[in-house]
Amino acid sequence: MSAGAPVTAAAYAPPDALGRIRTRALVVGVVAGAITVLLGLADPAQFFRSYLVAYIYWLSIALGCFAIAMLHHLSRGVWGLMVRRILEAASRTLPVLALLLLPLLFGLDRIYPWARPGAAEQGLIHEGQQAYLNVPFFIGRALFYLAIWWGLAAILNRLSLRQDQNPAPHLARRMQQVSAAGLALYALTATFASIDWLMSLDPRWYSTIYGFYFVGGQALSGLAFMVIVALFLSRREPMSGVFRPEHFHDYGKLLLTFVVLWAYFAASQLIIVWQGNVAHEVTWYEGRLLGAWRWVSLFLILLHFALPFVLLLSRDLKRNVVRLSVVAILVLAMRWVDLFWLAAPAFYPDHVALHWLDLAAPVALGGIWIGVFAGELGRRPLLPVGDPFLKEALGHG
Repeated sequence: MSAGAPVTAAAYAPPDALGRIRTRALVVGVVAGAITVLLGLADPAQFFRSYLVAYIYWLSIALGCFAIAMLHHLSRGVWGLMVRRILEAASRTLPVLALLLLPLLFGLDRIYPWARPGAAEQGLIHEGQQAYLNVPFFIGRALFYLAIWWGLAAILNRLSLRQDQNPAPHLARRMQQVSAAGLALYALTATFASIDWLMSLDPRWYSTIYGFYFVGGQALSGLAFMVIVALFLSRREPMSGVFRPEHFHDYGKLLLTFVVLWAYFAASQLIIVWQGNVAHEVTWYEGRLLGAWRWVSLFLILLHFALPFVLLLSRDLKRNVVRLSVVAILVLAMRWVDLFWLAAPAFYPDHVALHWLDLAAPVALGGIWIGVFAGELGRRPLLPVGDPFLKEALGHG
């Protein structure tokens, strides 16, 4: 379909291949889920540790897409119109992710030192932290975060659907207003979620920049996933004649920006903690930089930052969807490594331990999540046909 084709919902109907992907992904998710449960019965503590990393990984992709969608509504850039349906479909998976959080809540005492009975008496947590770090309040906060994210995503998705049905000019302005408040709420709640779910694995350690690091990683996850799905759609009708090299050039520049931003937050946190030289803060880095985990740290520096940074400097690579997608796949893989590096040393400070559950759990949750995402992407036209800037986006470049 050419860029000059009629801008109608029927002209941009989702391809049938999405239905097949949905079915296959759900089958993989169910089978891998059964394997994960069986392995977890033999080692419940490891099950919950692996599940935590896998859950945050897939949640980060959904939230990253959601944040980028709000950024698009704020900027009104034509770059976002071509991928808005991808971002919206990812945000509509949040109800399923809320359900997938439930198993984790049954094993909090196997993950977090502060959740164990008598944690304060054993010196695992300071008495002053108990008012915040306790199981009922933790669960309440987690549900609150998910409710905020789900509610904002529902509002924006409803307004976007209304714009398709009735392209009134005020709807774009309304989505912009919701996104302005939504980005602030997202940044705040995601920061507290990072403190609750990851930083509190070691309740004696803290970092004031940790939330920015976490949010930057989510945006990077969402962008990388968006590029991969855009590749898939660009090879099939009706989008094969719609996506242009200029669009992918824009996505490559955004990916480069957030690779640098993630590295900036990571380096800033290290510099602040290391220069402070406070014992209970520096200890968190000692095992990761000087101990057994130093090779994983080097792996992250080389493959999460250095290699993507060098590759994304190339204009030709950013305009080639296949090469750009290879970089996006690398970034997505390293996002899991980064989350694993953040969490696992709290359980294994003296050695690097990779369990079968660390591999099975992401596949299980990923199969379910991708299946739900593919189903959501297939529910609406692949372009926001009611948006007043769509014709400009189709002629971009």
